[in-house]
Amino acid sequence: MEKTYLSDSGPKISPAVYGFYRWGNSDLTLQKMDSIVSLCLELGINTFDHADIYGGYECEELFGQVLKSKSVKREDIVLFTKCGINLPHPSRPEIRVKYYDTSREHILKSLDNSLRNLRTDYIDIFLLNQLDPLSDLDETARTLQKLRESGKVKNIGVVNFSVFQHQLLSSYLRVPIVTNHIELNLLNTSAFDNGQIDYMKQKYMRPLAMAPLGEGKIANSIEKKPLLIRRKLEELSLKYNANIESIAVAWIVKLGALPLIGTTNEQRIRNIVSAFDVDLDRQDWYDLYDASREED
Repeated sequence: MEKTYLSDSGPKISPAVYGFYRWGNSDLTLQKMDSIVSLCLELGINTFDHADIYGGYECEELFGQVLKSKSVKREDIVLFTKCGINLPHPSRPEIRVKYYDTSREHILKSLDNSLRNLRTDYIDIFLLNQLDPLSDLDETARTLQKLRESGKVKNIGVVNFSVFQHQLLSSYLRVPIVTNHIELNLLNTSAFDNGQIDYMKQKYMRPLAMAPLGEGKIANSIEKKPLLIRRKLEELSLKYNANIESIAVAWIVKLGALPLIGTTNEQRIRNIVSAFDVDLDRQDWYDLYDASREED
């Protein structure tokens, strides 16, 4: 896959990104991690999205072990990781409830843990996972800037920030925010209505589209809207000689967004990558968009 710039400030990444946000206990084996990472590299995906909490706080360490065993240079891999959400888990008995924390202390501690677990001395894109209303934003921004100046963090991003939150953090930073991870698929087009898409275009950045297949609902749900969209996709699959999932992701790609893959199903990963071979014409794109706007 030909690499693309994430924003006008960089960096270059693969046009599809693999993320570990849906990994559960049954996935957390070295064999599974090695299989998924190997498939991604085979398909040209060199960009991987982590967070300290993914896989019950275990995914980063597993990934680091697998990457160490492969003959892949660190500079040929692009790593995202993030912090900000704290989740109750047996390995974290001190956490009683889900809560946010983007204080200086938490950011530094989380980043150091991620660097150790991923077996690297820098993160290509470090993201705040949600905005913590209790943190001192000036302190948060200064912490991020110092990490960038130190070389431990090359770029800064955010996750699920509204337009106002995005603008707010940007006002405290002297460096650009290079991405905002948002949910975007044919079952969730709210980013058009709340201004996220428009604002990212204004800032010359590519949206990272989480759940590009609606967590599998586009292909499997029997609810009204997924069924309607699936019928449209099935019609188009004949025209474009492509899997319906490839066409659903091609709809995202047509926007200039980058799919953030979360599935552990290897065929589904291949279907998403195949989306880049599908060039939907304008009328077909709008036909799907109209279907996505139908009331449930």
